[in-house]
Amino acid sequence: MRRLLASGTLAMVLLISIAGGALAGQPVKTTIWLDGVQVRTILPPAVSPQDGTDPFYMVPGTGGVAAVGPGSAGYHGGHWQVYLVSWNVAPYQLTSVGAISTAEAAGDINITRAADLDFLCPIQR
Repeated sequence: MRRLLASGTLAMVLLISIAGGALAGQPVKTTIWLDGVQVRTILPPAVSPQDGTDPFYMVPGTGGVAAVGPGSAGYHGGHWQVYLVSWNVAPYQLTSVGAISTAEAAGDINITRAADLDFLCPIQR
């Protein structure tokens, strides 16, 4: 269990440090998951706490998973509403919202809203 918590904490620190670099004024190029496919994104220096509208899941061991993207109904240009995922079992890769929903229903993960981490970051396909 300690190893699970440690790996989850490390993943969160890495994700937040990536976002932190962008928020410090330096855009960061990275990838996130959308419907099981990695897509490019640039994290500009823009934070919008409690202003997110598009669900974005920070998954330890997987990285970021977006619920919607360009061309999806309900996509607002990457105004991300952040949710933190924590594991109740050994981590495995989750690369879509469907996989996240299945894992939550199985009790493998917990999902917590983190409004203070909301941010702006468009997706590039």
